[in-house]
Amino acid sequence: MPPAQPEQSVTMLLRAWRGGDAKALDGLLPLVYQELRALAVRYFRGERPGHTLQPTALIHEAFLRLVGSDVAWNDRAHFFAIAARTMRRVLVDHAREHGAAKRGGGWARTTLDDGLAFDGAPPIEFLDLDRAFGRLAAQDPRAARAAELHYFGGLSHEDAAGVLDVSAATVDRDLRFARAWLRRELTPDNGDGEEN
Repeated sequence: MPPAQPEQSVTMLLRAWRGGDAKALDGLLPLVYQELRALAVRYFRGERPGHTLQPTALIHEAFLRLVGSDVAWNDRAHFFAIAARTMRRVLVDHAREHGAAKRGGGWARTTLDDGLAFDGAPPIEFLDLDRAFGRLAAQDPRAARAAELHYFGGLSHEDAAGVLDVSAATVDRDLRFARAWLRRELTPDNGDGEEN
């Protein structure tokens, strides 16, 4: 019998963990650590040097929250979707703790290089982005979720489609809508009528 592929191994370990096998967690972390690290590094692009929270600390805090959660894991893509959301929550909590009085709390300006950076626009404050995602979720929850999975979680259109139970073409449309909507929300004085 051939060895299980990493994707299958992650899914099997997630299901074993959910089923109460505490040892499955020991096998899971080495399989997911590098991808979690890549997610964390994405969040830190464009941040000021010497930030009080580092990617490794973000991974550990997010993983502790994931371990403590009661999630019925479906598969690897579902795990990374929840991990991305959890990392975002950790960063938002950290930003609020470290300077809610000052815009952005000295925390976070991000460019979101993988599709959310807007040409000619200044970097985005992380808390502003989080608030904009909240407004987008109120208007179009699936588009907001697709954007979170793709831009923050690093999931491909196909993996995001699997998590959302829609087609990859639907994810593509949702991402185009979310990007245009967020651009309008986050670009100062964007009164040119470009995006409606």
